[in-house]
Amino acid sequence: MNRKRYLFFDIDGTLITGGYDKSCVPDSARLAIEKLKAAGHFLAIATGRGQAMAVDLMHDLGFENMVSDGGYGITIDDRLLGITPLPKDKIITLVRECQERGFPWGLQVDNSDTRLVPDTRFDGYTHDFYLKNRIVPGLDPENYAEIYKMYVACPYPEEHTLTSLLALPWCRFHKEYFFVEPADKAFGIRKILDHFHASYEDAIVFGDALNDLSMFTEDGWIRVAMGNAAEEVKKKADYVTTSVDRDGIYNACIALGLFEK
Repeated sequence: MNRKRYLFFDIDGTLITGGYDKSCVPDSARLAIEKLKAAGHFLAIATGRGQAMAVDLMHDLGFENMVSDGGYGITIDDRLLGITPLPKDKIITLVRECQERGFPWGLQVDNSDTRLVPDTRFDGYTHDFYLKNRIVPGLDPENYAEIYKMYVACPYPEEHTLTSLLALPWCRFHKEYFFVEPADKAFGIRKILDHFHASYEDAIVFGDALNDLSMFTEDGWIRVAMGNAAEEVKKKADYVTTSVDRDGIYNACIALGLFEK
């Protein structure tokens, strides 16, 4: 067969056309996945989502490998090998600043679909449906060994006034709140490649959003941007395909000769 490649796909805006609804996966993307597997390539998802929040979609798409949690979670052969937590001391500092400023906040302290909050204010401000909220009166980050994500509710651009946020990775997907989470998918990709003693030159990454930029700053592998990608991502890409809803994954695979055995 041709050279074996290690392919890593972002989810939202790359494999699916929008939101968290897995029914938005284009038929052409599913067909591409089948043909890539038949050609003998290694396939993995590379997502900012928590592992617990992405594993069902991983199975639905026929994947067994995943870089999750913004690059800090590694799943190989359908087994979670581990998730690197955020620096606890820096999260504690941010929590204290949010408390002083009166910003509602929450923590994710395990690999689950549940966010811990100290009261009802976060839900009242955001009405967020992505995670379940569990109220823990007197919630204190000091009481948890590991913290994987933090969520802060405040209007844009108030996050830029939080000085302790400068020491942490974060991103905003919603107008009501922002995520404090890893943003280094390349870190997880390298860990998987190292696990298999694979050359970085054999990797191909697919992405569209600003939280995919870490994958596009690595010069050792091929970088494919979707047609709907942010301009910053396209500028770093080796190849720009069509948009996710115009057979972008399938067309890129044809252009790169990945279906050939």
